[in-house]
Amino acid sequence: MYFRALATDYDGTLAHHGKLDETTTLALERLRTSGRKVILVTGRELGELEEVCPRLDLFDLIVAENGALLFDPANDDEVLLAEPPSEMLIARLQAEKLPDLSIGRTIIATREPYETIVLEAIRELGLELQIIFNKGAVMVLPSNVNKATGLAAALERLGLSAKNVVGVGDAENDHAFVKACGCAAAVANAIPALIDEVDLVTEGRAGAGVTELIDRMIATDLADVVPAHRRVRVV
Repeated sequence: MYFRALATDYDGTLAHHGKLDETTTLALERLRTSGRKVILVTGRELGELEEVCPRLDLFDLIVAENGALLFDPANDDEVLLAEPPSEMLIARLQAEKLPDLSIGRTIIATREPYETIVLEAIRELGLELQIIFNKGAVMVLPSNVNKATGLAAALERLGLSAKNVVGVGDAENDHAFVKACGCAAAVANAIPALIDEVDLVTEGRAGAGVTELIDRMIATDLADVVPAHRRVRVV
C-alpha cells in the first residue's frame, strides 16, 4: 500500500451546502476499513463544523481554522497550532460592524468585499498577518499558517509522510495542502486554478467525486495516476 491516508477539504469537496450525504459517509467508512487514515482539512471553526457535521468520528484527525487548530475526535483533544487572534484587530473590526464577522481560536473571518477594510486595519495596527480567500470567505491568520502547515502537524502526529497521502480540495485555500501531498486531486467543481495543478480530477462533483476517488484508492492504490518514481513504499 502506497497511499496510507486521504486528506480532504470539507465544504465543496466532501460536503454540499455543509452536509455529508450517506454515500460519501459510507465511502469514508470503507476507506478506514481498508486500513487507511482520513484527515479533514477545513477552514471552518471547530464549533461551526460540529453543528453541520455530526460524524466527526469519520476522521482520524481534523485540521480546522485553515491550519491553525488540530483536533482528535477520538478523545476531544485540541491543539492550537498558532497564536490566538489579535485583540486589537478584533476590536477594530467589531467597531467597523463587518457582517458575518467570526472569531475563532486563532482565525478571524468575514466575507468579500470587506477584505479591503481588514487589510487596512492590519496595516495600520502593524500586524504580521495574512488574508486567505475561500470562495467568498475572507480569513485572517498568522503569516506562517495555512492548510499545509496544519496537515504537516497532523501527519507528524499520525507518523505518516505527506508523500503517502492523497489530498483533495476545490478552492483557493486548498492549493497549499493538496500540492504538499504525494497525489494531488481536485473534485470536478473545483476552481480552474486548482484543477490546472493537480494529478487527478474526479468526474463527480463534491462528495460524489470524493467517493469516486476513495473507490479508486481502494481498488488500485492510484497506480494508474501517480508515476512509480514519485512513490514512497511503506513497509
